[in-house]
Amino acid sequence: MKLKDYTKEELENMSYDDIAYIILTEKKKKMKIIDLFSEIGKLTGLNETAIEDKIGDFFEMLTLDKRFIMLDDGSWDLKERHAQKEMILDDEEEDASEDIEEDLEDELEEEEEDEIFYDDEEEDTDDDLKDLVVINEDEESDDAML
Repeated sequence: MKLKDYTKEELENMSYDDIAYIILTEKKKKMKIIDLFSEIGKLTGLNETAIEDKIGDFFEMLTLDKRFIMLDDGSWDLKERHAQKEMILDDEEEDASEDIEEDLEDELEEEEEDEIFYDDEEEDTDDDLKDLVVINEDEESDDAML
């Protein structure tokens, strides 16, 4: 469905990222975020102040939505329209984040090993008490008589 087919009420009830998707699909070109959100504002009746207040949330929304891609020049487009080469770069970024997660897991495991080592040290202190002699009360009273 094209933008012109939606009523203003329908557009007001849609999410901004869905409207952005329709705009980018119809225009068939990349757009700067301010231009894209200004167009959404016109369609939904947002004033300039509201646009300025909400553009940060809109940026976050686009960042999290897998349908969109931010290009090197800072403009946004639909991910489906870009070459596999750019997609590979995204995969490399995901691999880097996976490496970071693995490093964090390794650090946690090392900390756990340190804790285990610490527990072993406590057990070693029990060996210091191995020469300790326990005296029964009966033996104590016999020693007192001598």
